[in-house]
Amino acid sequence: MLSQRQRTTILELHAQGVKKREIARVLGISRLTVRKVLRSNSTQVPVLQRAEKAEPYRQQILELLPRCKGNLVRVHEELTASGAVLSYQALTAFCRRHGLTEPPQQVVGQYDFRPGQELQHDTSPHELELAGKKCKVQTASAVLCYSRMLFFQCYATFQRFDCKIFLTEALRYFGGSPERVMIDNTHVVVLRGTGREMVPVPEMAAFAERFSFQFVAHERGDANRSARVERPFWFIENNFLAGRTFSSWPDLNEQARRWCDRVNSTYKKHIRAVPRELFALEQRHLKPLPVWIPEVYRLHQRTVDVEGYVALHSNRYSVPVAWVGRPVEVRETKDKIEMQLNARNIVTHERIPDQQYQRITLLIHRPPRGQGLKRSDTHPEEQAILQAAPEIADYLAALKQHSRKLVVLALRQLLRLVREYPREPFLAAVREAFRYGLYDLDRLERMILHRVQRDFFRLDEDPGDE
Repeated sequence: MLSQRQRTTILELHAQGVKKREIARVLGISRLTVRKVLRSNSTQVPVLQRAEKAEPYRQQILELLPRCKGNLVRVHEELTASGAVLSYQALTAFCRRHGLTEPPQQVVGQYDFRPGQELQHDTSPHELELAGKKCKVQTASAVLCYSRMLFFQCYATFQRFDCKIFLTEALRYFGGSPERVMIDNTHVVVLRGTGREMVPVPEMAAFAERFSFQFVAHERGDANRSARVERPFWFIENNFLAGRTFSSWPDLNEQARRWCDRVNSTYKKHIRAVPRELFALEQRHLKPLPVWIPEVYRLHQRTVDVEGYVALHSNRYSVPVAWVGRPVEVRETKDKIEMQLNARNIVTHERIPDQQYQRITLLIHRPPRGQGLKRSDTHPEEQAILQAAPEIADYLAALKQHSRKLVVLALRQLLRLVREYPREPFLAAVREAFRYGLYDLDRLERMILHRVQRDFFRLDEDPGDE
């Protein structure tokens, strides 16, 4: 179909005396088309009066769309099942022309920011090769809205702890704080509400107060509000991650920092400037960082297991064997794991960023075989037995070596025998058991009962028998 401009050209050329054959050759159309335009003598494009195949089923389509959750494949299947005769292409074209499935396009505007006014922060998942293995990471990005200065780092997970670490590094990279940090209603920062009604978590609000900025969130569905930080994710995935491999987490984030330095010094066509040059102006409007920035950390309470390890995020870190069974305070920072028993006993390990189910052991925590700590204090039950009956010290030592029960259980049973039975039958039974090497305490108790019955419960003879 000819456009209005082509129809106007045909009429103008004909008015100048150009022949129909020449008009058709110049415009690349047929002479029949030229005759039709001249016959109509109008520049208006005629409206096609052609019935649409899906029009008779309009009401049925409107009823099926919500039931099929907007899936036109299912709508077409239901229509054909009910006897409708139309192709899938005719259905999609009908829905597209009448705006039944997609909302009408809205005109977008522009956001202008003055220097130091806003920093936008967001995260996005990516896949990369780390230490020879494919893994998924969370890419955290921050962009200054005026100068478009970019900074990003990668993390195994992204929780509040990781968020505070990233924002601290980002603000140090920029050398100052903006007035506000724009987020996308993430649960990492948001306690309740969305958009202007968003209330941050007290922990994150205190973090923002430390750096003199405030968290703000865009309205739900207004993704364009955070477009400054959304756009670089495609660039990161198709430029930085393309063809690169990384040996470790420190290597990954160090390469990311160097890449940001290079990209920020490159001319950008969409802003017609170099971000580093615009940043020279914006940096003067950023709020200065605190004189002292405390290290981001989180605390855990753990108990040392029987193998001398402390479990944290599926990994296990060694501590001295003397700490077994004792509670410790674990302080987790970006690079270190500090386990503190008291003010004078602290163990430091290198932190494993991701959950690898590893066991990290320091050699000083595991002495050579045979040189481990010896138990210097005796069991309290043993001390109580020796205080009550020091005569059975030899039997007690032999019992600890030959008893089939746990030592502590055998000592508790022997202590009960000492306390419950008379002294003489008890000592006599122990002497006989020691002589024959009997260390079964149940049998020892029967020997004691036999003597008690014989010596202490002897009945007088019945006088009627005389």
